[in-house]
Amino acid sequence: MTRFLIRLFIKNYNDTDDNEVRQKYGKFSGAVGIGTNLLLFIVKIIAGTLSNSIAITADAVNNLGDFASSLITLFGFKMASKPADREHPYGHARIEYISGLFVSILIFIVGFQFAQTSVGKIIHPQNTNFSLIAAGILALSILLKLWQGAFYRTVGKRIHSDALLASAADSRSDVFSTLVVLTGAFITRFTGYNLDGYMGIAVAVLVMVTGYQLIRETSGPLLGEAPSTELVDDIYHTIREKEGILGVHDLTVHNYGPGRCFASIHCEVPAEQNILISHDLIDNIEREFLTRKGIHLVIHMDPIITDDERTNRLREKVHDAVVAISPEITMHDFRVVWGTTHANLVFDVCVPFGFALSDQRVVDAVTEAIRRINPHYYAVVTVDHDYVPAGDNGD
Repeated sequence: MTRFLIRLFIKNYNDTDDNEVRQKYGKFSGAVGIGTNLLLFIVKIIAGTLSNSIAITADAVNNLGDFASSLITLFGFKMASKPADREHPYGHARIEYISGLFVSILIFIVGFQFAQTSVGKIIHPQNTNFSLIAAGILALSILLKLWQGAFYRTVGKRIHSDALLASAADSRSDVFSTLVVLTGAFITRFTGYNLDGYMGIAVAVLVMVTGYQLIRETSGPLLGEAPSTELVDDIYHTIREKEGILGVHDLTVHNYGPGRCFASIHCEVPAEQNILISHDLIDNIEREFLTRKGIHLVIHMDPIITDDERTNRLREKVHDAVVAISPEITMHDFRVVWGTTHANLVFDVCVPFGFALSDQRVVDAVTEAIRRINPHYYAVVTVDHDYVPAGDNGD
């Protein structure tokens, strides 16, 4: 059903890398959510009113919140498609993340409000008139929510949308909520124990837990989370396979929304190679990333001396000394200023966040290790930190 609707309403549906196609997916998903959630709210509010059930009414208003969420999602995708302008040179794509966060907060608020209402129903219980018609409505709503969740998940995965994946998780939560309401209603009908208020609290707690989890997930991209290991490895491998690249380091990736990825990296090239050749190589790599991967990549070129045997041997010794301190430490940008009485070893070391030693203690440990190699060697060490997850960076 989902694939049929996608083929029917979205032209060029397979070209999900096209931003225009992606926006069509988002807007279509918002329209589907608006229609299905409005239908669910209407039938459930009727069932809740006829049966005088706070749990069913809470479930109905939860669907009304989903209706509002779908409106926000639709608005988010529409605003995210706006082109870059003077005030927002990186585009408006992060609005999609903001809409996902709004949806998550709205889910939590709805759950909290009905927790309060359900407590009041427990303190002042009222008889319910649960009927088979109400049971049928709840059963059908479960089936519709199952399909809705699968729809959101399918589309969300296709276009890599956190907002739609959040909506999919909310739909799954709604299925459990309605199951709880339906189970409690049957228990009340056949045992005489009025569990309506308790079932309302159970629904509210499920909704609040889902809302809290989604707030954490959707706020990550806005705060600036690390890129995926797959993306990092792909960048490293694509660059390192180029002839003339000796090494890569200091990768940073900034995501300003789907299709708006910016990155920078340092690439090591032979110092003895003609600078025009190295510059042309760097230009070609940057162009390839933009045209083939949609990544705005800026490369800093680091010249590395490769034809000085004394420097090369010393680089290996220093590398081994650094790794002996901790295999988590890497080294790059190594150069030596040779003098008549001493030599200055200038290089960077990279340590992960949360490393056991402070930056100063790392510098002290590296300096001491180099002095053990030769007391006339002086270290000039700069400590860097990884801004990407650990992966196969080729070091």
